[in-house]
Amino acid sequence: MPALDRKLVLVTRRTRLDELVARHLTAEQAKFYVEHSGADGAAQFADYEREHAAYAAAKRATLDVLEAHGRYQVIERGFLPNFLFGPADIVLALGQDGVVANTMKYLDGQPLVGLNPEPARYDGVLLPFQASDLARLLPDLLADRRPFKEVTMAKAALADRQVLYAVNDLFIGPRSHTSARYEIRQGRRAETQSSSGIIVSTGLGSTAWMRSVVTGSAAIAAAAGAKGKVEYRPMPWNADYLQFAVREPFPSKTSQAGIAFGRIGRGEALELRSLMPENGVIFSDGIEADHLDFDSGAEALVGLAERRGRLVV
Repeated sequence: MPALDRKLVLVTRRTRLDELVARHLTAEQAKFYVEHSGADGAAQFADYEREHAAYAAAKRATLDVLEAHGRYQVIERGFLPNFLFGPADIVLALGQDGVVANTMKYLDGQPLVGLNPEPARYDGVLLPFQASDLARLLPDLLADRRPFKEVTMAKAALADRQVLYAVNDLFIGPRSHTSARYEIRQGRRAETQSSSGIIVSTGLGSTAWMRSVVTGSAAIAAAAGAKGKVEYRPMPWNADYLQFAVREPFPSKTSQAGIAFGRIGRGEALELRSLMPENGVIFSDGIEADHLDFDSGAEALVGLAERRGRLVV
């Protein structure tokens, strides 16, 4: 496809001020609510306004480049589950890091550019560029001359063929703060468990939720008298395996806790069968609204996805 015919897709997010206005109907009512909700309400709302203004400016600068290119589309990230990307699309995600991760899991090889709307506010591990860089980058993007990092993704597949991808992690467990009950199998090992749910992490996600799970467990073990120091090392972004951890497994007459942490390699799968009569879910990357139901009898295979993300650097 000729470079000028390629479509650019910009994924945006709502700011905190946008969320407040949606909840309170007007900016004035939102301001009144925040300013009267605590001692620093006025300063907090002023920060919301600064963030909103910075994001609007970055979005306008990005749109100026897209309009000059000609063929583009803008989508708010809440509509990603129902959006169809073309195979030749170039995708732009206008920060924070979560927007990049949420976008990547719906892509199948399309290059993804992370744009940081406010570098003074966001570290932006997945946001190497700013809106002001886009005009310079665009010729190379259109010609596929920019380098990229490969990002391993995870996949949960139900027996009824529903699937869910993850760039950071998958959570399998209860929708509410109750115990998750399920059967788990890894290779020849199998048991029934009762826990707070299972986290399955990719290399990219290994610096976040999985790190906190391991760090917390190690701290508890040390405080309880366990010897030896646990040094947690995050996985590479393109690692050819996943890590899983069972949160707070509870051993009892009907549940075990032998399968608590491990790896899932290429061609392997963690097999799960729900024993939860209701409220069982599988969601990815912290987006609970986009989930698979995982109630009693549902079976899931969790493993490496057949596709990888491509983050432009």
